[in-house]
Amino acid sequence: MNGSRCLITGGSRGLGLELGLAFARAGAKVAFTYSKNDDDAADAKAKIAAAGAEPLVYKGSVADAAHAAKTVDDVVARWGGIDVLVNNAGINQVLPLALLEEEDWDLVMAVNAKGPFLFSRAALRHMIKARRGHILMVGAFSSERIIEAPAHFAASKSALRGLTDSLAREVGRYGIGVNLIAPGLLDVGISAMLPQHRIDEYKSQCALGRTATAAEIAAMAVFLVSPRNSFMTGAKLAMDGGL
Repeated sequence: MNGSRCLITGGSRGLGLELGLAFARAGAKVAFTYSKNDDDAADAKAKIAAAGAEPLVYKGSVADAAHAAKTVDDVVARWGGIDVLVNNAGINQVLPLALLEEEDWDLVMAVNAKGPFLFSRAALRHMIKARRGHILMVGAFSSERIIEAPAHFAASKSALRGLTDSLAREVGRYGIGVNLIAPGLLDVGISAMLPQHRIDEYKSQCALGRTATAAEIAAMAVFLVSPRNSFMTGAKLAMDGGL
């Protein structure tokens, strides 16, 4: 990934941070967004810098169209273009459908589905001109398997499957790849906040009998957005340990 110009949404902690570290170690330029926690962002910036890339950092909601456009435009202005977008930012609420309020549904869909649309739209306006690029959606195993999961979270991540399919077909003619990676339960982030009995249940159903590390997912992401991945688009790659 030497010299690749990469933007990661939700990059201040969890899988997003691990992606930034892996990209930096692979020689990429790294920019990331975050929504709230300034301390997490400062810590992530320092760690990514130590890994070899002084990152650009942007604060705002991925569901804000102005934030998405301004962030991508600034990355392009500073670096002369954008090669990789990773739509990683996401949220979840462990609530049954009968107890969901309309605003709960709207919030999860806004961050998990609308955000990738807004950032992809902004990035594609530059990638199409350059006739190259990679967009990677971060999905979830709950959209790939019949398994107990909050309905609004599963629906939002399922929307990314459709977005991946349609965008891959739409922009392939410009040399742009669009793929999705669907991690299983991880050792960080949303997964780590689940009740222990949910984690134990996952391990009992998983062929490998464990959760994944964020580093394992990030290592695959490096390949998926690198120039080595020259003939894959529209793919949905499940890394769930064999559910």
